Amino acid sequence: MKKAILSISGLHCASCVANIENALKKQKGIERINVNFATEKAYLDYNSREISLDEIKKIIEKLGYKAQEEGVQEIGHQHDEQSSNLKRLKRRFWVSLILGLPVFYLMMGEVLGLYVPGFLAERMEIFQFILATAVITVSFNIWISGIKNLLRLKPNMDSLIFIGTAAAYFYSLTASVLPFFGYKMSGVSLFYESAIFILIFINLGKYLENLTKGKTSQAIKKLIGLQPKEATLLKGKEEIKVPVAEVKIGDLILVRPGEKIPVDGIIIDGYSGVDEKMITGESLPVEKSKGDKVIGGTLNQTGRLVFRATKVGEQTMLAQIIEIVQQALGTKAPIQLLADKVSFYFVPGVLIIAIIAALIWLALGQPTGFVFTIFVAVLIIACPCALGLATPTAVMMGTGLAAQNGILIKSGKALEIADKVDMVVFDKTGTLTKGEPIVTDIFSKDKTKLEILKMAATIEQSSEHPLARAIVNRAQEEKIKPLEVHDFRAIPGKGIQGKFKEQKILLGTRKLMNDNKADYQSLEGEMTKLENEGKTVMILVVDSKAWGLIAVADVLKEYSKQAVELLHKMGKRIAILTGDNQRVGQAIAKQLNIDKVLAEVLPQEKAAEVKALQNDGDTVAMVGDGINDAPALAQADLGIALGSGTDVAIETGEIVLIKNDIRDVIKAIDLSHYTLRKIKQNLFWAFFYNIVGIPIAAGVLYTFTGWLLNPSVAAAAMAFSSVSVVSNALLMKKYRSVSNFSS
Repeated sequence: MKKAILSISGLHCASCVANIENALKKQKGIERINVNFATEKAYLDYNSREISLDEIKKIIEKLGYKAQEEGVQEIGHQHDEQSSNLKRLKRRFWVSLILGLPVFYLMMGEVLGLYVPGFLAERMEIFQFILATAVITVSFNIWISGIKNLLRLKPNMDSLIFIGTAAAYFYSLTASVLPFFGYKMSGVSLFYESAIFILIFINLGKYLENLTKGKTSQAIKKLIGLQPKEATLLKGKEEIKVPVAEVKIGDLILVRPGEKIPVDGIIIDGYSGVDEKMITGESLPVEKSKGDKVIGGTLNQTGRLVFRATKVGEQTMLAQIIEIVQQALGTKAPIQLLADKVSFYFVPGVLIIAIIAALIWLALGQPTGFVFTIFVAVLIIACPCALGLATPTAVMMGTGLAAQNGILIKSGKALEIADKVDMVVFDKTGTLTKGEPIVTDIFSKDKTKLEILKMAATIEQSSEHPLARAIVNRAQEEKIKPLEVHDFRAIPGKGIQGKFKEQKILLGTRKLMNDNKADYQSLEGEMTKLENEGKTVMILVVDSKAWGLIAVADVLKEYSKQAVELLHKMGKRIAILTGDNQRVGQAIAKQLNIDKVLAEVLPQEKAAEVKALQNDGDTVAMVGDGINDAPALAQADLGIALGSGTDVAIETGEIVLIKNDIRDVIKAIDLSHYTLRKIKQNLFWAFFYNIVGIPIAAGVLYTFTGWLLNPSVAAAAMAFSSVSVVSNALLMKKYRSVSNFSS
């Protein structure tokens, strides 16, 4: 399986998107295809053994569009092409407007009694014909696109515009020419001005649509703009400027104050404040010194830094962020599926409605001009563009805003699910707590504290567990040297065992002791007391004899309590998931006011606990560190992975929080809710506009009011419908989180 992104030129509306998607879905080897109308890109997953990328491009090109492969990091790099296209659309609008203004003056002159030169008044038809021909020539690419898609039996919005304006133009031309051949046509209206004004408004709409569409991708372009172009390598005492692409892992890099950090790395010399706001959303500069990690794309502010490159190219955090945002634009929210289905049948449906409406009015005895007005108005007012732009523009704005706040939303689906979440499950260690436990209590009835600590450090020195580090660190503080241990074995979720000389040592939970038939009942009372204080207690047994207890406490993260409070305000219920026993879980839950405790859960059992909540009817968001909690994150309806500096768990969870600020869970859910609300608003107005506009154009109101929609007005309404949808998405720039904190 391979992934690819193709830039598609020639997209005019949602029907174009539907045509491409449906053509490719029929092809063997296409696993996933999503064409994003807002970005004008196709996102593909395909089996290269069954279909090649060249074959895919040929299929797209046969449909009348151009397809060009785009590297996964190159989103937004076609700015020059987009800019020139925008200039072309702007020029086309102004030329068509200038050509159309004399016709407007002549029309208003008749109504308002303005001065109209006699030679023009006498040759009005010829003058209108010349100007209409000129405007059509300026906008002829719309006609070409419309004709091509009609011939392929894949009509799009341009096809509707072509039929409407061509019908108006040639009908008027026929009515103008026939009298010269002796055919008198009394009471026939000319529609030159309709063809002119329709094309003027269409050109204006296309220009404004592309202008606003470009603005929705600004947040993403800002991310891409963060990528530095050069780096200063240190080779001995020599400083060498090289392109960032030439930097290799292990290179020493110098960054002066005011310069961007080119790649990810670890500082080996220097001290400075680094502005990481553009990556993490952190408002204040972060102090950095020897041993600290730095992120490519961030800004060195005050001091000189020398660091060793650890990640380059597509491995850097910035590159991964850009890739995630890209892939999010290549997905669709489930709510978009209805619009997609409608878009596929939309243009053929409008053509049928226009013909039926015209035939009905003709059968009712209305004159040709009236029937013609109905036919053209229905064709012109229909707008599949609004349907095609409703979802992707909002998703683009939402994911871009999220990325600027250090939140990576991987898909449109995640946006929609986040709105439905009613239960948020937090892993304890490293999520609600810092994951840096310390030894708080040592208890024994017949051994000294130092004896207990020495034997515990002896067995724990071979372990990588955070609790082991706490014990070993405490032993180092007490200047205790651990003994040599052999036959070491870690039992996940239970503890560890090993041998010192011939003595068998056990250190861990009740489960471990029960499995080994060790007697620890004499310690149960003290153990229960410590656990009720929220501490993790380990039993030390040597040769089946209980020596004592070591209690370790993990400190709560700074904002854990505030995060839980804010989630409760949002109406969410909270659960804690921990491998500790019930008493420890309950103690933490009491401190944080958590609703449900899932304790004594082994790592492999976490996904099952999440599934049990789902079976009870909850829509579950799981929040974890993105590595140990991967199965639970995958099982949850919404997986939220906490990142840690540059070691973001990119592959885990539908939402990744770059910072370790747990309050970003609230911001992620709130931003998802806000984005989905915008999508719903856009879809409502897109559907409402077409559902109301098409019947009005078909003459429904004429029956009651005698009012008939002018095709030129229909064109103006159609043009601004797309712009209004995109403008509504652009209002998302004013987003403010419901959470009353700054981070």
